[in-house]
Amino acid sequence: MPYVDLYCVDDYASIFYTTNTPHGNVGGFNPDKPSIIILHPLLLDSSWLSLQFGDPRLTSIFNMVAFDMRTCGKSSSRPTGRHDSWVDAADLAICHQMLHLPPCHILALDGISINCALRFAVLFPELCLSLTLCNVPAPKELDWMHTAYDELLYSWRHAEDLEAFEHVAKEAVGFIVGKNCDPDLQDDLIAFWETSIPPVRMLRVAETQAVLINRIPLRKDILSIIKQPVLIVHGEFNETCPRKYADKLASQLVNAEGGAFTYTIKGGMNSLSIIPQNASLLHKVLAKFILQLPRVGLNQTPPVSDWKERMKTALSTLAELMGDPSIATRDSSSSLSFCCLPQAIIHKQSEDLRQYRKGIFAAFSPLGPDGRPTRRYSDRRTEHWFTSEENGLSIAGNSFLLVEHPKQREKKPHSLQDRPADSKLRRANQNPNVVEKQVILRGSMARAVTTAAQSAAQLQQYVA
Repeated sequence: MPYVDLYCVDDYASIFYTTNTPHGNVGGFNPDKPSIIILHPLLLDSSWLSLQFGDPRLTSIFNMVAFDMRTCGKSSSRPTGRHDSWVDAADLAICHQMLHLPPCHILALDGISINCALRFAVLFPELCLSLTLCNVPAPKELDWMHTAYDELLYSWRHAEDLEAFEHVAKEAVGFIVGKNCDPDLQDDLIAFWETSIPPVRMLRVAETQAVLINRIPLRKDILSIIKQPVLIVHGEFNETCPRKYADKLASQLVNAEGGAFTYTIKGGMNSLSIIPQNASLLHKVLAKFILQLPRVGLNQTPPVSDWKERMKTALSTLAELMGDPSIATRDSSSSLSFCCLPQAIIHKQSEDLRQYRKGIFAAFSPLGPDGRPTRRYSDRRTEHWFTSEENGLSIAGNSFLLVEHPKQREKKPHSLQDRPADSKLRRANQNPNVVEKQVILRGSMARAVTTAAQSAAQLQQYVA
């Protein structure tokens, strides 16, 4: 499998990538086709880009390559607190240069990918031809989203059984896709998380979440450096990323070639890449956007200068943007040198990783002895009290209440004529000496007494 190894004194990462060529490497790219780099969504990896790699509207006219971020998918790295979106952009730039890729169009499919793509375009403008950003997030994480991610991370780490893990995974589906998720897609997402990032691999999730939550917004003067054409695609019913932030980013990209375009996908939700209907519209707009731009041919000849020299130049640019001359003196061969987090946040992220590392190997595993999920989420007991309802609340719904079976229901009689006949068992237990008879007597008391005495005499003769 193709990997790019990034190693230096203070860091190590092995970045996995895949392409749309027959052998999955960049050596099979067609020189006459434009190239696209795809950045996967949050908590997923390049294996969830099958809709993009399987659409002939893209694969027939573009060279396509997708990278797994250092804490996702098949990539691996040393856990560190010095990780932000500038580091992700440096990883992408080193991989781009080591593979001798031509300038590429960037397709970013989620918030964490968008943060990486914007910083990549700022530091390495000659490697980026255009930006397509899907579902632009807020500059800083919303308060309710921050709380939800914290609870999600804690529940994910401390899941003690399969039901608890499936519950938190279902909550994660709501963040990634939305409330109305297809049951089959929901099963596939939960099975993927059970296999790739179970509680025993919680460090990867914790580091990824820290990059998303602790991000520092880009200033307007930094966004004005981006001069590439920009297309912003937004889902109409996206709940985690309101449309106003997409419009705000478009207004701040004042120097984008031709201005930043915003396109709304009708009916689109939180994800535009793994739902077939949304992905089809996205691919149509993406292909039309790129094909109208000037075409740049493929040139895989090794560059004249070493990639370390180019990274050193990028560090100098970053030092000017951040107003910190010490950044320019860092090791250019390390992606971690591009970290711009304050020392307090770096210390907090490192401490959080140390806390999550404690007892990590004793954490619950949702996999069976064969290394596969023990069941699909849809096969669970739906009457369990911990099953969340459609609104996402973890309360006992109507499914938990005992409902009378239709066959057990019996129509109640409304009159004496509709009264069912007594069973044999009931008739056998009746005492023949006891007779219930309603008699309405009229007339004098003597006549009433005589009539009652005659009835008693007849009854005694019948019994004898």
